[in-house]
Amino acid sequence: MYQVLFKRLEGNEDIAIPRKMSEWAAGFDLQAAVAEPFILEPGARTLIPTGFAMAMPIELEAQIRPRSGLAYKHGITCLNSPGTIDADYRGEVKVLLANLGTEPFTITRGERIAQMVFQLVPVVTIEEADELPDTVRGAGGFGHTGVK
Repeated sequence: MYQVLFKRLEGNEDIAIPRKMSEWAAGFDLQAAVAEPFILEPGARTLIPTGFAMAMPIELEAQIRPRSGLAYKHGITCLNSPGTIDADYRGEVKVLLANLGTEPFTITRGERIAQMVFQLVPVVTIEEADELPDTVRGAGGFGHTGVK
């Protein structure tokens, strides 16, 4: 088990820290900490504050992902998805939302706008090589499956 510390930022006592909405949920819902309702026009994008900062162990990253209901019903999604929050970041967590729908969408204070999923980050070393081992796929990419 990993412990993640959350610090509610001043003026956001009414905003819940991230929480799972069901026992088996993978993601922790994030709420909007906007001072007043914000209208996100079709085709627009904006950073929405969440009202908290956090500290997590170096073995973790936090991924910000869209909420499926907002995406399906209104075309609201997260850009750069999943967005990565590194373990050494201590600033306010913000969500980059975009409106891919056809109608303006109003974001209100306390509204659940995204979800955060924690993932393990493996320790990786990078080594330069003169040659790489061959595979069946080889250099085929972008839709190449190797099957004709």
